[in-house]
Formats: sequence, structure tokens, C-alpha cells
Amino acid sequence: MQHKKLYTIILGATVLAGCAKFEEINTNPDKTDEVSSSMLATTMILNVTRSTIATTKGFMQPYMLGKYVTWGENQENFQFNRLSRAGFDRLPVLRNIEPMIAAATDEGQRNSYRGLGNFIRAWQFFHTSMQVGDIPYSEAIKGESDGIVQPKYDSQKAVFLGILRELDSANALFARGSKFEGDPIFNGEADKWRRVVNGFQLHVLMQLYRKTGDADLKVTDRFRDIVANRPLLRNYNDNFALAYNNTQGQNYPWSDVPAGSGNSFVKSNYTMLTTNLIDPLKALGDRRLFYYAKPSPVQISAGKLPSDWDAYPGAEPSDPFPVLQDKRVSKDYADLNNRYVQLVNAEPVSVFSYWDQQFILAEAALRGWIAGTPAQDYYAAGIGESMRFIAAYTPEAADYHHNMKIDNAYILTYIAAHPLMGTMEQQLHQIIQQKYLAGFLQGSNYNAWYENRRTGYPVFKLNPNSNLNTPNTAFPVRWLYPSNELNFNNRNMDEAIRRQYPGGDNTNGVMWILKD
Repeated sequence: MQHKKLYTIILGATVLAGCAKFEEINTNPDKTDEVSSSMLATTMILNVTRSTIATTKGFMQPYMLGKYVTWGENQENFQFNRLSRAGFDRLPVLRNIEPMIAAATDEGQRNSYRGLGNFIRAWQFFHTSMQVGDIPYSEAIKGESDGIVQPKYDSQKAVFLGILRELDSANALFARGSKFEGDPIFNGEADKWRRVVNGFQLHVLMQLYRKTGDADLKVTDRFRDIVANRPLLRNYNDNFALAYNNTQGQNYPWSDVPAGSGNSFVKSNYTMLTTNLIDPLKALGDRRLFYYAKPSPVQISAGKLPSDWDAYPGAEPSDPFPVLQDKRVSKDYADLNNRYVQLVNAEPVSVFSYWDQQFILAEAALRGWIAGTPAQDYYAAGIGESMRFIAAYTPEAADYHHNMKIDNAYILTYIAAHPLMGTMEQQLHQIIQQKYLAGFLQGSNYNAWYENRRTGYPVFKLNPNSNLNTPNTAFPVRWLYPSNELNFNNRNMDEAIRRQYPGGDNTNGVMWILKD
């Protein structure tokens, strides 16, 4: 098993001389005053992993929006479907790409750094556009190079075309690239980055499933070509994921160790696992329940065993906050498994995983985009590798699996008992449901919420009495544009709003990728 290492790069600082006669900068001979390709690469890679994943309460926010957990401290916006203003804070780091490439010392490394730059641009623009729709793309990040401080907004179609071109370029560049420095995820292995690039492009293309008739996008042709001719993720060791260790500041995001780490949220028992997560696990006889959750102390006191399915009651996330507060005070609910709290390296957290890729392939096979391998095979591979990953990263302590261990025999039995079946819509529901179950505390980019927005699965209950969206009879479908754009790029932003959203910049506007 490959263990990916998270480490911190400390940039050197220059010290300005204090005497008025000195006009030069004195440098510390023990620290570098030059920025290398490896330093810039590390900064960008951690920006799309560690910065996205966050810690403690921030770590839980995407899973509140995705209805995996509820939060008992206060009435959280995400928990009750209130989306506010997005940020374009993913984009400034892209200024580091050209200096990173320029500082490369040989052609092989230069190709890898260029490939990394293309991939990170595609990644950041994709996730930014997914929140709001049209965004600056062709003129973005050109303040220093071209003096463009108020970039125009490109259509979402133009942005996605650009993303696809950049991912194609990244694949080709990594194919000619060599091992590079500054990579805390794959230790600079260009082949592994190439696989992530191609798996991620499948994800981008699946977001365009309503656009298969578009002659410019060529969605299904692109998808088939990648599957037939490019390397993809092979197992969970290829996950685009951040691993953790016992170094201060590099612990698992929800851990309360080492002592004094300050995760007061754990001590306050603010998290409750939801019926959206727990009920399907129970219905399927899915032992991931016992790895994800710890039992209700009320049910244990009543005589149930930690291995009893009924010892794990879930909370309905759409219940009004006072109802959820009463449930939390009663202590009759399932909380996060102790392994997430007690282990500094509980498990690597992915932002794109092998099982994500396999469920995308299963959906593509179901839709007829690819042939030769049945959807069932991809579906089974996604389930199996999710389970193997969880089992591999869980120690033997009974408290972490409650004597309901997952082994290979169980995995094979589970897959055989739950094949894809029924209508195409029913099979799609199964695929997205399994993607959801595998995504617990993984994929920290609002993936579950995006899947619900895209397909209607997993099904989220709408309760007008708790829904904070306006109107309270509908789920929101987008964030608002950033406040900084209101202040500094208002004209271009207003033009983008007018051409997309007749009702103005509100959370109910349907962006281009969601339109048939």
C-alpha cells in the first residue's frame, strides 16, 4: 500500500535593513530567496487538496449540504439549504503556474509542470463554474501579464470547452513528462497524475450528459476515446487524496489527537449521522455502517449490541432545528465512529477517487456511451474498492468496526446480493446511491449535493418548515456571485447575470449545464 505524505514547505523570507543608508535587501544565508518549481507546485497542489478539505467544523460543511450529517451547535445554513455568495478564491493561485514552468530545469520536468498547471487550471475553473455558472476564464488571472483587472465572463459552455482542452493537454504533457519535485500526493510520478487527469475528465464529461448533441463538445466521442486509449485510475492507491500523520497541523481533519489539539466540536457531540446515510446502509445490509458510525448509547443501555443494526438510529436532516436539538439532547442517535476522532491518520481524504471514476463509468455504460464492459462490472468495482479502502485503513480494535468486519468474502457476497437491476432509471438510482455511500467523508467538493442537483439522487427530503431557501418550496441550485465582483467587476458580472438568469442573481437560476 502506498502512503502519500503530507508535508509543509516553509518559504524563506528576506529581511529589509533598518539603517537609512542601506538601500539593499539583506538575505538570510540559511534560507532561500528564490522560489523554485517544486515550491510553487506544492503550494498549488495543497491549495486544491488541503485548503479544500479544511479541518473540524469546516471539514463537515460539505457533508451537511450533502445530508450525511446534521450539526447541533447552531442552525447551519448548509444543513437547511441556504446558499450564499460564492468566492473566486480558487483562482489567484493560478498566477503561480507560469513561474513554476519557467523555473523547471529540464524538458521532462517542464512537461510535467506544464501538465500540472493545465490540470490545476481545469480543476479550479471547473469547481468555480459549478457553483455559479458563467465565470471569467479567457481573461482571468491576467492582471499582471496583460493589465486586465476586470475580466469578462465567458459562457459556461466556453469555460467547459476550455477545461476539456486543458485536460487533453495535461494528459499529453504528463505522457512526455518525467518525475518532478514538490508533489505531496504522488511523489512526482507523472503516470499517476496522468491517470487522475483522465479520470477527472470523465467526471467533467458526465456533468455534460445533457449536452451529448452539442457538435462542439463531442461529449460521448471524447468519453469513448479516453476509456479506450488513455490510462485511468487502477485502485484506491491512485486516489487523488491527502494523507495525514501525527505531525502538528497534519492530523486527520476530525481527529481530537494529539491531546490538546482543540477539536471542541468532538467533545460537544454536535454531529449526528442522518437517515439519508444510515437507512440505505441498513436496507442493504451494508457493513460500512459499522465503520462509519458508533451506536446510540441509549440503544446500548437498552440491551442492544454494537453489532445490532437497530443500535444506529439516524436523524432526519430536514427536521426543524428544535426537533434535531431535542434528538441530540436525548442522545439516541448514531454519531461518527471513534476512529475518525481517535486516529491522527484515520484515512486519506480524496478529492477524486477510483470509486468515483468507476461509478461514472457504470453510468456511462448504462447510458450507452461505452460498450464492451457491462455497467455491472464498473459498479461492482466501485463498491468493492470503497469497502477495501475502508477495511485497509481501519485498525483491528473492535470499537472501530463493532465486530462486523469487512473482508473479501463479505464484499463478494454483498455485490452478488445487490446487482444492478430494473429500469434504466432504477439502475441509475442504484449507481448514484452507491456513489453517495462511498462518498462519506470523502470527495470534499459538494459532490453529493451536485449529484442530487444533476440526477435527483440520492433523494433529499424537502421540508418547507425548515428549508432556508427562498422560496422554501424548492431546493437551491446555485450560489450567488462573489461580493468582490459586485465591488470591482460589476459591469461584466451584471452582463453575465442578464444573459443567464432572467430573475437576477438568485439561488434558483438554472445554469447552462443543467438545461436540456
